[in-house]
Amino acid sequence: MAGVPEKARFYLERAVPQLREFEAKSIFTTDEIRSLVRKRTDFEHLVLSPGNKPIDWLNYAAWEKSLETLRAKRCRRLQIRTSSKHAGQGRIFGILDRAVNRHPGSIELWKEYLTYAKDLKATKRYRKVMTRALRLHPAKPEFWVLAGRRSANHGDMQAARGFFMRGARFCTRDATVWLEYARCEMEWLEKMEAKKGKKGGAEKALQEQVEQSDDEIQFAEADSEDDEVDENGQLILPDPEKSAKKKVFDEDTTKTLQNNPALDGAIPLAIFDISKKQPFFRAAVAEKFFNLFASFSTTPAQTRIVQHVSDSMVELYPNDAATCFCHVRQPLINIDINTPAYPKALREALARLKLSFVTTSNKSQLAERTRSWIEPIIASEDLDSGIRAVLEHTLRTLPQS
Repeated sequence: MAGVPEKARFYLERAVPQLREFEAKSIFTTDEIRSLVRKRTDFEHLVLSPGNKPIDWLNYAAWEKSLETLRAKRCRRLQIRTSSKHAGQGRIFGILDRAVNRHPGSIELWKEYLTYAKDLKATKRYRKVMTRALRLHPAKPEFWVLAGRRSANHGDMQAARGFFMRGARFCTRDATVWLEYARCEMEWLEKMEAKKGKKGGAEKALQEQVEQSDDEIQFAEADSEDDEVDENGQLILPDPEKSAKKKVFDEDTTKTLQNNPALDGAIPLAIFDISKKQPFFRAAVAEKFFNLFASFSTTPAQTRIVQHVSDSMVELYPNDAATCFCHVRQPLINIDINTPAYPKALREALARLKLSFVTTSNKSQLAERTRSWIEPIIASEDLDSGIRAVLEHTLRTLPQS
């Protein structure tokens, strides 16, 4: 079995053609090439040693990236257009691939591999790496979130929902996947609402809802050239960039879709309701859902969704500090501090705050949350003096922890 020096020599010799190109085109001097060979040799011996760590591979990949960046800058300065970038990028991919094979349990290495493939727009490579990561770490929510959000960003909500729903079945220890799934659906509702505001946007939004519907079985084209298996003959993730074929629907279908519950916030509501049955659900998780839904001010269904979350918190955790804090802030959602409606909403919020201190089971925690909410408002320079005085008085009368 070959030792570390022999293995290092093998990988170093594969970079010889690129080094000769550096010398022939005067991209690097002879002394610089000698220096980078020594540095690369040190890295190879380090990562091939028995006690290597994931950070060693990350440092090696970072150094190769900096070398590739320097090569590109010098080629632009010297106006060298025939120097190929594929050799350097391929070497970085090779290092990252060796790294995840050597340390398959390192989440940082997998994330670095995925990030680099994404930055280079290496779609097929990204799909294969993501598939391997999900198979090795099905209980890690970050990989399901990455896969789902990437599909959603490319407009494939059907694939995104598939990733999030599968991730929700595996990741039952925390609410990360559930929260990101709800965020993704709210962003999709925002996009649909934005399309409705444009000329012909309502029809386009409805048509997209048809194209992203999960209530039908779709068959792939027989002459598709995109492979769906990797080199081992195993299935890989679908390409989210692959555009779906548009469908034609009549006027009756359009009228039916206008009353589609999905366009009225039914999916985020379902996500929250199902999450209530999970073992991780508690008042703090419900507060995260509340804050998430409250941040989407342009979605018409936001008011109904926020009210549903608030009612559920009052029903399940009536005296918890998180429930009281959300109940206090609810009248101020989507109201700017400089609008005429703000004083009335603030009066309602302060009345709720006074009652909450009577019913809450943790006054110190509610006081701390209230303080963290009021202080940024007081720091605003264009705040009305009367509102500032009221808020300052509220801060002074809060119970001390």
